[in-house]
Amino acid sequence: MQTLDLDAVQTFALLASLLNFTRVAEATGTTQSAVSLKLKRLEASLGRRLVERTPRSVRLTAEGEAFLEHARALLEANERALSGAPGSAARLRIGISDHVLGSELPMLLARLSQADPSLALDLSIGFSQQLIEAHDQGRFDGVIVRQERSSRDGETLAEDELSWFAAASFHKRAGEPLPLANLASPCGIRAIAVRALEAAGQPWREAFVGGGVSAVSAAVSAGLAVGAFARRVAPPGCIDVAAKLSLPPLPRTKVVLYSRVSEPRAVEAFRVLAAGFRSAAGR
Repeated sequence: MQTLDLDAVQTFALLASLLNFTRVAEATGTTQSAVSLKLKRLEASLGRRLVERTPRSVRLTAEGEAFLEHARALLEANERALSGAPGSAARLRIGISDHVLGSELPMLLARLSQADPSLALDLSIGFSQQLIEAHDQGRFDGVIVRQERSSRDGETLAEDELSWFAAASFHKRAGEPLPLANLASPCGIRAIAVRALEAAGQPWREAFVGGGVSAVSAAVSAGLAVGAFARRVAPPGCIDVAAKLSLPPLPRTKVVLYSRVSEPRAVEAFRVLAAGFRSAAGR
């Protein structure tokens, strides 16, 4: 009886999600050529072409789209079959900096679920420094944070350019301090913004303090104030006002994954998470 290679099926499911051979290789800890070989073997077993690949893009064929539903069902059935085995239950504790997340969180969670449907997740959002300290204390399996003047080793996922953003309707009156919307201290982005303004001799006032980046984004979008954001996560519809308001330049910062897990299932989950983040940040 002919059977399908589950490893190849999982590789195909990841490729369908990431649409990038390099990211799939990163997520599975292998090479692009190995990913291509698994895909070719799966296509040969099925007798159909699943993926169309060009130098600039990867997309599923109509037959690939049709097979994807079966592939995910097969992987889920495999997880259910293993769920009664001792040691099969797994829970991953993840911390992510609020100023790191854009609109990609649902996509990242979907890719983790596709890679390991029975994996349970504990996700916390917070300040980078506090998340790092909690990780050092063993409260997280891994954290994705913005690296701010730190030399500790970690896996770089992205390098973001920071700038000043405001609603298109925002107007600053001449002679008035710059109204800022921030997270409360100890937010690292707030510290960067304040240092830059004070070094440039730019008067400012804290016009809005939010309990999360979504609240700060809402205040900026409403025209209440100016906010410092990475371009990748700036509020939709807002514009860069650095030149218009003669505001000081802000530095580039790295988004870094810190993790010390060694259990293979957890290592693979963080590989998938890292690959998904790189894919989203690179668009």
